[in-house]
Amino acid sequence: MEIKHIQYFIEVTETGSFTKAANRLYITQPAISRIIKSIEEELGFTLFIRSRKKLVLTEEGQVVYQHAKKIEEQYRKLLADLDQFQQLKKGHMRIGLPSITNAFFFSQLIASFHHKYPEITFQLEEDGSKRIEEKVHQEELDFGVVVLPTTQEGFASHVFIHEGLKLIVPVSHRFAQRKSITLNELENEAFIMFNQDFSLRESIVKACEDAGFKPKIILETSQLDFIEEMVASNIGITFLPDSTCQELTREVTAVAVANPTIEWKLALIWKQDSHLSYVMKEFIRFAKQTLI
Repeated sequence: MEIKHIQYFIEVTETGSFTKAANRLYITQPAISRIIKSIEEELGFTLFIRSRKKLVLTEEGQVVYQHAKKIEEQYRKLLADLDQFQQLKKGHMRIGLPSITNAFFFSQLIASFHHKYPEITFQLEEDGSKRIEEKVHQEELDFGVVVLPTTQEGFASHVFIHEGLKLIVPVSHRFAQRKSITLNELENEAFIMFNQDFSLRESIVKACEDAGFKPKIILETSQLDFIEEMVASNIGITFLPDSTCQELTREVTAVAVANPTIEWKLALIWKQDSHLSYVMKEFIRFAKQTLI
């Protein structure tokens, strides 16, 4: 029995008429009558009680109809799944990355994913965590790499970096040779910060306020390189994640913060209630395996 014949049987059952079913299926009435007759012969049962008013299913026909509906549903799911696999050959993903991070970890992820699915293209945007979060929420981006916690609800996430922040000072600074400092020692220091689009700024300000002082911010920007240059020029101090500190020049140095430590969680986020394409689901699965 062909799947097409099962679909014809369902159509006849639901319209109660060979003629109406034939019209909907764009075939002749004699043709669909022959198909139903062939199904009955194959199964060895009469499926319809035929009358001039309306076709009615026999008891055997009702059993066949119940199973036919399930078969058709599974067939449609099969086609949908195969179509999703076809989509993996071509696709486009929009991803937001914070400029504060070392993008090496993410370039490796994209390179590996592209190697497996070479026809999928990417659009990468650099911005602050808050702006990235907003764009994912507005579905202007499919994914975002942000600092947790998010300011809005409704995101699913995968945390792949959980580390502390370090104090960044010029090599000539009085703290440069220290193994660690406490936050309250920085009360009189000038701070260079990322602007208000960056969640890192809020974390630093809150940590300082919890330590008993409000940081004196003399310069803010969205550019990591510029912050490093200003610190190297002895304009002020800053805080950066431990992984970012590994890429700093020799003109600045990183000092551990002992009390209190400032934690930093970086995660891949996507909108929880949105319809995820097969490409997006595969990227999430791939990212969870790669970003660990």
